[in-house]
Amino acid sequence: MAGGSTGASGRAGGEFVLRPWELHGEGREFEKLGGELAKAVTALEEGLAAIGAPWGADQPGSGFATVYGQARGELVGGLRGLAGRVAGVGAGLHTMAARTADTDSSAASGFGATAGSGATAGSGVPAVTSAVYSTAPEATPGAVPVVPGDKSV
Repeated sequence: MAGGSTGASGRAGGEFVLRPWELHGEGREFEKLGGELAKAVTALEEGLAAIGAPWGADQPGSGFATVYGQARGELVGGLRGLAGRVAGVGAGLHTMAARTADTDSSAASGFGATAGSGATAGSGVPAVTSAVYSTAPEATPGAVPVVPGDKSV
């Protein structure tokens, strides 16, 4: 995640920042990569089908065909599954972003405010802010983190 959804912003050890808009952006990248990999797998399948069986029907060729045929199917199936899992990471990042924004809004409304200190994103919907989480052992359990107003991308 280029640029800091995970907190490479010089924060103290044990803290990280989640910016929902960055998670959505990274999610779109993973979905795009999954789609590109799926297209590449399809092209590989078509290319292998076009080659056919160039190894011959003699004894060495038959032995190669026995091993290669099974491995070819497993390889293509594995790559197709990988493409789906890469795209699934994107869907997971979208879910994480939505849940982070929902949690921030819910926590803010519990204190009589809205996420983003009452600011709206132009549609009357409360603005989404970064969420700062601490994993430091000395962090006070249940303490409300300070949510910065930085919305730079």
